[in-house]
Amino acid sequence: MPADKKKQTGKVYIIGAGPGDPDLITVKGLRCIREADVLIYDHLVSEELLSHGRDSIRLIYAGKQGGDHTLSQDEINRRLVEEAGQGKIVARLKGGDPFIFGRGGEEAEVLAKAGIPFEIVSGVSSAVAAPSYAGIPLTHRGYTSTVAFVTGHEDPAKEKSDIDWGALCGIGTLVFLMGVKNLPKIVAGLTAHGKDPGTPAALIRWGTTSHQETLTGTLENIAQRAEENKFLPPAVFVVGRVVDLRESLVWFENKPLFGKGVVITRPEAQAGEMRELLWRHGARAIAFPTIDIVPPENWQALDEALKCLESYRWIIFTSANGVRFFFRRLRETGRDLRDLKGIRICTIGPATAATIEGMGIRVDLVPDSYISEGVVRAFEKHDLKGCRILLPRAETARDVIPEGLAGLGAAVDVVTVYRTVASDRKQEDLAPLLAAGEVDVITFTSPSTVTHFMQIMGRDFAPPPQVRIACIGPVTAAAVKKAGLPVHIMREEFTVPGLVAAMIEYYHGKST
Repeated sequence: MPADKKKQTGKVYIIGAGPGDPDLITVKGLRCIREADVLIYDHLVSEELLSHGRDSIRLIYAGKQGGDHTLSQDEINRRLVEEAGQGKIVARLKGGDPFIFGRGGEEAEVLAKAGIPFEIVSGVSSAVAAPSYAGIPLTHRGYTSTVAFVTGHEDPAKEKSDIDWGALCGIGTLVFLMGVKNLPKIVAGLTAHGKDPGTPAALIRWGTTSHQETLTGTLENIAQRAEENKFLPPAVFVVGRVVDLRESLVWFENKPLFGKGVVITRPEAQAGEMRELLWRHGARAIAFPTIDIVPPENWQALDEALKCLESYRWIIFTSANGVRFFFRRLRETGRDLRDLKGIRICTIGPATAATIEGMGIRVDLVPDSYISEGVVRAFEKHDLKGCRILLPRAETARDVIPEGLAGLGAAVDVVTVYRTVASDRKQEDLAPLLAAGEVDVITFTSPSTVTHFMQIMGRDFAPPPQVRIACIGPVTAAAVKKAGLPVHIMREEFTVPGLVAAMIEYYHGKST
């Protein structure tokens, strides 16, 4: 191959994305995604993994659902060769492990034949992870030391099955992938070759995700039970005595918010903490940001304040957004943390304090009550006569703090450092999920999220009966009630962890 041709050739990483839980991807898999120019991904890949790519990454969906191919395998192979041949780094993201019934071997063969460099990045297979999340160990010293993985969907072009049913009947645990449609044939093949019809069996659908469903029975009745329960793909089928261990080892489905669909209305850039906490407790986070956070139309007021920064005794931050935009502008105007020498810092709550302290700045005052009224009460112990205070905040906010502190003798300069504007979300992004019963909780973290939610959904919006409304703090709760919606969940700790804890308290032990 000529030197110039070699120089143009990129590389393909064939990556196992895991079975659905985005946390199950390997460290190397994430690194390869971050390095890639192009990402070609399958249907069962968690969308959260796509966000780890660079801003410039090009996404190509190659999924297959119910036999309906977005791209045929030949087309996928062609795109891999074409993209890498143009010098691109390609991340080929496949569900589970690429070499376990994932056709990764076929794709690697095509790349090898074309002279395209590639690497295989192993992934966690659903064959292992789905039973684990269902509380079924595939091997156990007291039950069996043998396990076999079998495709439940062979190549339809084959004239004869490659499955040795007789040999499989001697294996302690059998795991069939992609076998729901062929379940009666699988059962017939096993029982006809001597497998005890009373052998415990389980179907695990959408394993490792908050949609996970587990249906148990025996080899004799599992196909009938699947039909009665309308059990659809994708699912893993497990046969063996180890299935009985599920009764005592089930853990994932016992999480306090398991299966709950929770809508997050706060800006997407700020949703990470809530999304992580919800997932940790078994819930499904539904991103529906109703607002975006943007800079003010001009920086004049803040720039004037920065010119005389040394004249302020206190700076009060009422949100993490205010912190980020204030310090961004501080740097843009040629200043840095040293210009804050001698100025004391107050934050409205611990989340805002954590943002400040993450920059290496000590916070001097956090009120006991994380609302504007709490800030004013906290300053009642201080002598504010003649004291100058800077309040960088949102363009639209209540005037409780500046009016309250002025009453204590302070001179408060209020400057706009960010604005909340409507997001690009539409009613049709959420309405189908509400209609399908996929939503259990809608969360609001500020009055602006409520206002823009109602603008998107319509002022006559009424949530379905099963949907609960959860909000942070009395101010947000008042905005929810003003919008004509009920408030079901709220706690006095006005933080995201507090809100999630309130959801757990609401649902724990209750029939849903």
